[in-house]
Amino acid sequence: MITTSSKLFFFSSFLALCFMLYPIEATSRLPDTEVEALKQIKKTLGWDLKNIDPCSKGGIISNPVRSTSEIINVSCDCSIAHDNFCHIIAIILSAQNLQGKLPPELVKLPYLQEINLTRNYLSGTIPREWGTMNLTKIALVANGLSGEIPKELANITTLKTLSLEFNNFYGNLSVLGSLPHLEILHLTSNNFTGELPETFSNLITLKELRLGDNQFSGKIPNFIQKWTGLENLVIQGSGFTGPIPSEISYLLNLEDLRISDLNGPESKFPPLDNMTNLGVLYLTGNILTGQVPADWTAPIDLSYNNFSNSPETVTCQMSNMNLFASFAKGNNTGPLSCGQSKEKCPKYYYSFHINCGGDSSVQKGRITYESDSYKGVPFKKSTVESSNWAISTTGGDFMDNVHQYDLIQENETKLAIVDDVDLYTKARGSPISLTYYGFCLANGNYTVNLHFAEIVFINGTTYSSLGRRVFDVYIQS
Repeated sequence: MITTSSKLFFFSSFLALCFMLYPIEATSRLPDTEVEALKQIKKTLGWDLKNIDPCSKGGIISNPVRSTSEIINVSCDCSIAHDNFCHIIAIILSAQNLQGKLPPELVKLPYLQEINLTRNYLSGTIPREWGTMNLTKIALVANGLSGEIPKELANITTLKTLSLEFNNFYGNLSVLGSLPHLEILHLTSNNFTGELPETFSNLITLKELRLGDNQFSGKIPNFIQKWTGLENLVIQGSGFTGPIPSEISYLLNLEDLRISDLNGPESKFPPLDNMTNLGVLYLTGNILTGQVPADWTAPIDLSYNNFSNSPETVTCQMSNMNLFASFAKGNNTGPLSCGQSKEKCPKYYYSFHINCGGDSSVQKGRITYESDSYKGVPFKKSTVESSNWAISTTGGDFMDNVHQYDLIQENETKLAIVDDVDLYTKARGSPISLTYYGFCLANGNYTVNLHFAEIVFINGTTYSSLGRRVFDVYIQS
């Protein structure tokens, strides 16, 4: 998933559209050295570059109509004092399915500030040569890149944004602690291991930090108290061990906090009372104990924890809280794993069948797969009168998704040879976990059938084939 917000997408598209409507005069041109550099960059990236001088009239034009993620934009600056040439300052090639390597030839563009190659099919490593440049932004999200981050990157003291999400990078991260102006650091979904390096305590200019879906170890370090400008912190499924350090209370500018699935031990709810800017808060699966915090106004997901409230005082969704399976085992009474359900079963059932994510029921022989199209609801009982199941989804929304809280995925693949294809046209997704709960089932032995089909990632040499599915399946806990 791409890390740039929809606002930035609009901004990039708007820039490109302006470039189309108001082309630079034909007399403006690149110096020969940059023209030659573009030729080499084109070859290394596998880029079908038509006009080798984007600063001249009739240069590169973006097509913002096709998709907000498909962007071609080469920006030039022709206003440099005492210079009769134009110079390339940004290259954005997003969702172009480029199949080459990262070009070391970028160093031959001395005025380049931004390189954005998100959502392509690039392989290889980050060139060490980039360490001599004055870049402010490097965005390489969703490619097939790997290797260690070169130590030369520490020399890019101008760097403000480094986004490496959804690749296969690994190794030591301590080099990044030497970037004095870094504001955005996105490392989600790579193969980083070990403890967070002490050098990260130097990153006092950070505004966004994402570390989820890696294999870190150790605790979340208490030096996070130095990141006082932090507005967005995501540590979901990272491998870290709890508890959430009390020093998190220093981060008064936090607007979005997501920490989930910390390894033990049990710990109290973190001190967040003074964080008045928080708008979304997810603390799922962290073995939090004690009482559920009272009078919390922002939306908060506290599912799968170990609170000790009495069953009479809570429900599965209380006010703005998702509290599914949030209580100590002694208090997880009733069929829905929280205090809501002391209601008696009107009758007992022997089966249920669900068209997960489907907006209509599907009949197959004697079996009816009931629709499951609820959107934006962390906990929901089926509204079908004869149903005996409920659903719980945790994590709220996928970050940077334009359609927030819409967790239904549409089929992008060819499923003509799959039996019962109409059961797979849509599917339910969840950022963290998804639970289907059958209740009022009569005692006895049951057969559980789970049907899987990949309907989003596709085969071929495109970025849409690069995703990976790693998940656990639990039945009866």
